[in-house]
Parts: sequence; structure tokens; C-alpha cells
Amino acid sequence: MTGTTRSSQGLDDHRKRLLFRCWHRGTREMDLILGRFADAEIATLNDEELAELERLLEIPDPDFYAALTGSLPLPPEAGGALFARIKAFRAVDVD
Repeated sequence: MTGTTRSSQGLDDHRKRLLFRCWHRGTREMDLILGRFADAEIATLNDEELAELERLLEIPDPDFYAALTGSLPLPPEAGGALFARIKAFRAVDVD
């Protein structure tokens, strides 16, 4: 997969921006992990989850990827339920 499979049609501007940011991280690995997660979940995230996603997107790719793979811990202030969902989504994403 090389890019989003989800149309941004029907999404509010905030979700459209987050979807774009998830697919344009800077490293292909993170594009695929976060982009696929956003494709599947962006429309159903509540305001708190959207805020958490924005905080997670501020973490540099190498640190975020290391946290997802378990190589390094995620900073405590950045962790939350959404991070656990992304990590679980990545673990079962075998396309």
C-alpha cells in the first residue's frame, strides 16, 4: 500500500488535517502505521482521542516507532488509550 485508501470526503477540517499528517510523517514506516490506523479510525475518534492523536503526532518518528515496537518507552505524558489502540492495530495489520 502506498497511500490512503480513505477519502477525506465527509470529514471535518480537523480530521482531514490529521489524516493528512498521519500519511505524511517523514518516514515510510510511520506513514504506513499511522496512515492505515487513521484510514480505519479517524471518523470515529472522539474529541479527546483527536487531541491525543495530535499530541502523539508531535513525537519524532524514531521515538514514536521505537515506542510502538517496544524498543523504548513512550514518554508518560504522551501515552494513553489511543496509543495502545494504535499499537494493537499495528500488531494485527498484516496486509
